Amino acid sequence: MRPLLAIDGDSFAHRAYHALPKSITRAGGRPAGAILGFANFLIRLWETEQPRAVLVAWDTLDSPTYRHTALEAYQTGRVFDPAILEQLPMLPELCRACGFAAAKEPGYEADDFLAAAAHSEEKRKGTTVVATSDRDAFQLASEHTTILQPVRGVSELARIGPAEVRERYGVDPAQVPDFIALRGDPSDKIPGARGVGPKTAADVLAQYGSLEAALEAGRFSAQAEELRLFRRIATLDASAPLPSLADQSPTWAEASAHVGDWSAREGRGAEASSLADSWGMGRLAGRLETLAGGERRSSS
Repeated sequence: MRPLLAIDGDSFAHRAYHALPKSITRAGGRPAGAILGFANFLIRLWETEQPRAVLVAWDTLDSPTYRHTALEAYQTGRVFDPAILEQLPMLPELCRACGFAAAKEPGYEADDFLAAAAHSEEKRKGTTVVATSDRDAFQLASEHTTILQPVRGVSELARIGPAEVRERYGVDPAQVPDFIALRGDPSDKIPGARGVGPKTAADVLAQYGSLEAALEAGRFSAQAEELRLFRRIATLDASAPLPSLADQSPTWAEASAHVGDWSAREGRGAEASSLADSWGMGRLAGRLETLAGGERRSSS
């Protein structure tokens, strides 16, 4: 059975943006590095994993989640270049034009959709490959779900299962939210328990099994409610709403498509090559056309 591929769109868009020259532009001299780099990554993942369907999940940067409300410092201090902020809203449209599903809703982070997708696929007895640089997603690792974590840029990916989570953190995947609550997470500005680092956090969980059991035994009593909050913040929300994840066939280009035909198709949706061409990204449009031609030949 082919896997469901669930991708943290923001994670790889940012990596692509910083990996490629800022001189890459589209029509009107507008920035295009994140679009090009993400598209190339999406194509490579599709070719490597051969999934039955793809879900690309996105943050909603202008809408806070319950995490931001519950912890004032959560993710503060993050500053994004205007050039990538201009490109990010275009990427879900590109994903849909490729024939894939995109998830983006106020109140949810990309990781929440990844969790919902993995849980949904597990219920249907399928497997999921989750591509993300966010180690919070290690809590999803199981015999049914594998995490693809970038090692260098977006060119090399490590496969993370339960054994690799235990090797790296010293805890089981289900204990990862407890581990983050105790150790803290500097990137999200979760402070953790005072004086506790990764080794102590893992030792506590090895002894008690869970953060709650440690608190009930009297550990960290002065910070008990704080730590429960940190755990809630670190736990991915698998109730996030998902689009349809029925089997998909990529729409890199229509069978009769010619680059430049966007205006004739705009009213009824577009496949990816004509959308890229409408953005003034001819080389990407050409690659998508070539990719579509190769798939048509292989299936004939």
